[in-house]
Amino acid sequence: MNELAQRLQQAVGMDLWLVTLLAIGSLTLLVNQGVRLLLRQAARWAQTTTTHWDEALLNAASKPLRLILWLVSLGWMARVLNTHWAEPELLADALQWRNIGIVISVAWFLWHLVGEVTQTTIQRRIREGGDFDVTTATALSKLVRLLVFVVATITIAHTLGFQIGGLLALGGVGGIAVGLAARDLLANFFGGLTIYLDRPFSVGDWIRSPDKSIEGTVEYISWRHTRIRAFNKNPIYVPNAVFTTIVVENPSRMSHRRLKETVGLRYGDFAQVEGVVADIKAMLMAHEGIDISQTLIVNFTGFGASSLDILVYGFTKTTVWVEFHAIKKDVLLRIGRIVAAHGAEIAFSTQTLHLAGSTSDPLPDAEVPPRATP
Repeated sequence: MNELAQRLQQAVGMDLWLVTLLAIGSLTLLVNQGVRLLLRQAARWAQTTTTHWDEALLNAASKPLRLILWLVSLGWMARVLNTHWAEPELLADALQWRNIGIVISVAWFLWHLVGEVTQTTIQRRIREGGDFDVTTATALSKLVRLLVFVVATITIAHTLGFQIGGLLALGGVGGIAVGLAARDLLANFFGGLTIYLDRPFSVGDWIRSPDKSIEGTVEYISWRHTRIRAFNKNPIYVPNAVFTTIVVENPSRMSHRRLKETVGLRYGDFAQVEGVVADIKAMLMAHEGIDISQTLIVNFTGFGASSLDILVYGFTKTTVWVEFHAIKKDVLLRIGRIVAAHGAEIAFSTQTLHLAGSTSDPLPDAEVPPRATP
């Protein structure tokens, strides 16, 4: 009788822990489905708002949040199994891997959140047509993702029982060895980081360097090199470390284009110089393509080798290369008409030889040298 009672008690106890496991699993499944429906409804609501942060948050949290629910549920199941089997080591291992799974889920959420925010921000700014630096946004996204990866790796190592201090010290020694072995690679990496932070140029900018034979349009900036498309359509791959030691001009960010020409009149047109200068300056003041708020100079600057030199100096409103040359052509044509209207002419390079005496008179007979005979 006692033996039968013990068997019944064991059967009831076995049924109890099985029922508990089934209840935990069923409750987790119901909660997971409820969270899924709530997230779907929240995503529909987020589409009606003006901000894009809520959409990025919901898209990134959908799968990691449901995974965390299952991990917490598995932790409870492990506790129930431990009360039945009395295996502390099994419970400790299960809880340890549960914690690792939660760390991975949080890192997964942050990784996708950074990507969603970056992608949505870039698409919206491009669609709105605003001034937005895609290169910097992508670089910051990579940096934040790298930070998430490093923190998650250190946290998992600590959860597994590794000594973080020794690991960091080992990483420091290894970093020195890697730094010595890959000095150029690290120099290019930090050169790329400097480009991302200081932003001397961005993708699409026209740059050139007076120190190197580098000129063209920036197409791509990576952590190791920058690809520049030259004007002859050849690609130029420049290591990022080069940009930390050379001077880089960025004509794409100029505010104006400079117009600087020297107009030379003939020396015989000296009387017309003053009138020509005044009319050229009046023409530039009224020209629709010249920015009169900038420096504007039209002056007789000197007596050249074969001309009277007039300096024409100003700035155009446009910075577009083709439009600038159209304005320059129009200005030069108008200057030519002004010179012609004053009865003057544009000088060209000439030389005049002045002799002290006349060479047309023959020498006296006595001074004529004797003719050489063979």
